[in-house]
Amino acid sequence: MDVRGISYDTDGGWDRAAVRRDLRAIREELYCTAVQLRGADVERLTEAAAYALDTGLDVWILPEPGTGLPRREVLAHLARAAEAAERLRAAHPGRVTLVAGCAYSLLTRGIMPGPHLLVRLRPLPLLRRDGGSGPLHRLVTRQLRRMLAETLGTARAAFRGPVTYAAGFWEDVDWSGYDMVGVNLYRFAANEERYPELLRALTLRAGGKPVVVTEFGCGAYAGAGKACPGSFRIVRWLSARPRIKEGYVRDEYTQAAYLSELIGLYAESGIRGCFVFTFATPGFPHSTDPRYDLDLAGFGVVRVSPDAPGEWETKEAFHAVARAYKAVPHDKAP
Repeated sequence: MDVRGISYDTDGGWDRAAVRRDLRAIREELYCTAVQLRGADVERLTEAAAYALDTGLDVWILPEPGTGLPRREVLAHLARAAEAAERLRAAHPGRVTLVAGCAYSLLTRGIMPGPHLLVRLRPLPLLRRDGGSGPLHRLVTRQLRRMLAETLGTARAAFRGPVTYAAGFWEDVDWSGYDMVGVNLYRFAANEERYPELLRALTLRAGGKPVVVTEFGCGAYAGAGKACPGSFRIVRWLSARPRIKEGYVRDEYTQAAYLSELIGLYAESGIRGCFVFTFATPGFPHSTDPRYDLDLAGFGVVRVSPDAPGEWETKEAFHAVARAYKAVPHDKAP
């Protein structure tokens, strides 16, 4: 498993020294071989990618223009990112991959019914249950494939390196035009028992192409492994000050065990690699007051303070990922 990665958000506060420090930690302390850089600001993505390449990390660039944008804006943003990624690829052959979108059916307008993200989340259980035979699944798949044809063409027009897509686990993607298969494959209560089977089915459908799990993770509270990717729902976001709902207890070992177990499973399954979601979640800051400790619902392997979001402390998940990645057989040395 030569792609041992973690995602890193380049939006929010931008401190060049902190970004360099974080990317060095990802390479030297987490034993990653690759980082998935995600963000809307193409200049920041490019600059962070250059830093990462200098540290010895391979780079997967995932441009995220924002949720709910019209298709033309998504395509224009992807075109700019693809041009920037091509310049990096030309300077670093074999080390840059473009991820041409993420879960478009959920994050863009006009594919899944609903005016905004929270409404579009509601039909996901139905899409999972109908096995691809229901009318909603057919509608979403038709619209999604139209979108993917446009985004793939936009990416290929500017970028000469490998291209993939970070598919939602409910999405039905035609992978024939991509260089590898990428899926955000969370394990949670509804698929826990058949998760190994899902991995096997994914590799079979890949038709010999490499498979990468582009996103997986959970929160840091007891029971988070059953709820993810819905860990954010334990927060009362509409309170005057967002707070944790009653009954949820901090448990960093739940998150650590979840990540290490899945990394081991991926290595045994023969897939090419995976990306932990995520390094840090500044929007879910840690607090010593359990009522406001939003880090419980965050997916970061480090915890950050609301007063100093650029600073962080390692969580149990950080050390679990480091141990797991160091132990996995791989082709690229840390």
